[in-house]
Order: sequence, then structure tokens, then C-alpha cells
Amino acid sequence: MAQAQPLRLLAQDEDDLKVVSACLQDALTSVGEISYEPRRRRFAVLAHRFRWEASGDARTGGERVRAALHFDFVDRVRSRGIARDDTRGLLPLLAVTATPRDDGVTISLQFGGGGVIDLDAECVDCQLNDLGAPWRTERRPDHDLDSST
Repeated sequence: MAQAQPLRLLAQDEDDLKVVSACLQDALTSVGEISYEPRRRRFAVLAHRFRWEASGDARTGGERVRAALHFDFVDRVRSRGIARDDTRGLLPLLAVTATPRDDGVTISLQFGGGGVIDLDAECVDCQLNDLGAPWRTERRPDHDLDSST
């Protein structure tokens, strides 16, 4: 396995957030790895990110890396479709989107199974940072989008 450069991204608008979302597609987290600090106005997630940028054309396997995602200037957090008392159950992250509002932006983290966490924020102020070295996994996310096979 080649030495991987840790991913470090900043997002300050909706277009930047699309890049962050693509890098986080199929990241695995749990309720126990999600936190909100109202006094600091910071929402944070620790996840095992699938390294799509390192997967090449391989049909099986790939790499995962521990990653930290956080948003600043968050005023309110709402969730639906997520069992908040299940702190260890896996939540596969599918997408991160932003919807402008008159007084800021709503950032939505969409999870497999229909769960959503909405962040009401003053603006898009996001950081994504890989933590540590990646490791090999034989489980490559598969969305089975090709129904002809």
C-alpha cells in the first residue's frame, strides 16, 4: 500500500461542501461518535471514511481511514429517523448538503435507512481531516445501482 497523504479539506460554501460530501460518501459512524457543543457552536463527527480517491478500479476492497468532520457557527441541531439511544449502531453517511435560508444555512447529513441530522448554521464553515494511517478493508461499499446485472 502506498503512503497516503491525509486528506484536509475546508468548506465555506455549498460548492465546497459537495466535495466534502463526495469524500464522505459511505463513511461509517455511530451516535456515540457525534457531538454538539452549543457553547462553542460546534458540531462534530468522527467516522471511518472509505478512501474513494485511493480505490482505483478495483471491484473489491479498498481503504478506510479515521476522519474528523466538524462544523462551526451551528445554532441548532435536529435529527429524525436516528435512534439516539443506540450509541454503537452503525450509521452509514450518504451525503452532506446545504440549503440556504434567509438567516443562514441548513446543513443536512443524510444517512442510510433514512436518518437525517439537520444543522441550522450562520454559514457553511466545515473542516474534514483524516486522522492517522488508512487500513485495508475487503468490504467495498456497493450500492448495486446497475439493475441490469
